[in-house]
Amino acid sequence: MTTIAYIAARFERLPMSGYQRKLFAIIATAWFFDSLDLGMMTFMLGTIKTEFALSSTQTGLLASSSFVGMFLGAAIAGMLADRFGRKPVFQLSMIFWGVGSLLCGFAQNVEQLMWFRVLLGFGMGMEFPIGLSLVSEIVPAKSRGRYIAILEGFWPLGFICAGVIAYIFMPIIGWRGIFIALAFPALFVFIVRRYVPESPRWLAEVGRNDEADTTMDRFEASVMRSAQMNALPVVTRNMENAASALVAKARFHDIWQGEYFKRTLMLWGLWFFALLGYYGLTAWLGALLQNAGYEATQSSLYTVYISLAGIPGFIFAAWLVEAWGRKGTCVLMLLASAVSAFLYGQAAATAAPLAVLITAGLFMQFFLFGMWSVLYAYTPELYPTRLRATGTGFASSVGRFGALLGPYIVGVLLPVTGQGGVFSMGAISFVLAALLIIFLGVETKGRSLEDVSN
Repeated sequence: MTTIAYIAARFERLPMSGYQRKLFAIIATAWFFDSLDLGMMTFMLGTIKTEFALSSTQTGLLASSSFVGMFLGAAIAGMLADRFGRKPVFQLSMIFWGVGSLLCGFAQNVEQLMWFRVLLGFGMGMEFPIGLSLVSEIVPAKSRGRYIAILEGFWPLGFICAGVIAYIFMPIIGWRGIFIALAFPALFVFIVRRYVPESPRWLAEVGRNDEADTTMDRFEASVMRSAQMNALPVVTRNMENAASALVAKARFHDIWQGEYFKRTLMLWGLWFFALLGYYGLTAWLGALLQNAGYEATQSSLYTVYISLAGIPGFIFAAWLVEAWGRKGTCVLMLLASAVSAFLYGQAAATAAPLAVLITAGLFMQFFLFGMWSVLYAYTPELYPTRLRATGTGFASSVGRFGALLGPYIVGVLLPVTGQGGVFSMGAISFVLAALLIIFLGVETKGRSLEDVSN
């Protein structure tokens, strides 16, 4: 009889081939387009604020509305995927994303725009848990960590593309036209994702054994063609026993037992404060530049300039986590983000020369995107295999609360403290996250996952 362990063993004997990389690229569109949309609001928020004559508090609520949808989408998608399968839910997310983006372009007032952003965010939120599950279930364990880390590289790319699109097209078609235009890639991605197979692991889990075998046979045949192989190793009982650990069931309270209590506490606080600071500042970045006196097109261009530093920041962090260590690199990125965010806020508040403002922004984005890279690499390593998805998933969900609160808090603080106070809030958030790692974090560099778990 087909079992989950048997299917897992068949996956683990496969080499990493062009076929899996093609599927990975399709799945990674979730990260790219989610970053594209969230980044687009960064570049358009100031213009929308002016058109609807919004107060700072209303603007903060608008910036936070997507995260309300993302929280709901992420919470519901996992249950839907376990009941109906990964593939249909992954496809469904693009319908919400596309329809939500289209409706945003026709919003007649800020209340409608907020509700449509919630709908769009719901679709975006659905993608993350499904995308991570699919990558985890089709990529062999020996390559899984590297490919999950690569997913994060699509985040700065999407953000930079959002800035380029806003700079070129917003003066021509306006923010409404951009929202409408972004609905069309959703249709393209919806079609492309048809080529992602259903997870054989899930099929075996729900007892659809014949489909699991058939889907796995096709998957193996595609890998063999891509890797130019004539045969695959025979699955042995030892392989099944080893793979069974990969599919052991996890319970929520297990992440609060023993040593994992301290790690879970640390990770929840880390994700909450890191995302509160990051999204609180990033969602407002373009609007704050406009408040400082720059035109919409200028603010978009300058934000693109400083965001370019995110690419070397991501690459540097990915190298440093192996050369120096996860804990030290994460603390460095958070503290450096705090310092650079504070300096950027002071430069903006005091109307410093443009060169000083952009230089401070370059350092800020370099360390912020580096922080994201370490966050994704470090978190899964702190749990054993049977708890990894549960622990990582709940830490990410707690982070969404921070992402939801951040833009709203900025909207409340801005009239009272000005830009200097807003960026000081972000800096304090990053310092608190760093302190949690310093006192509660463990180093995982050079240690096997089993050693870290024990």
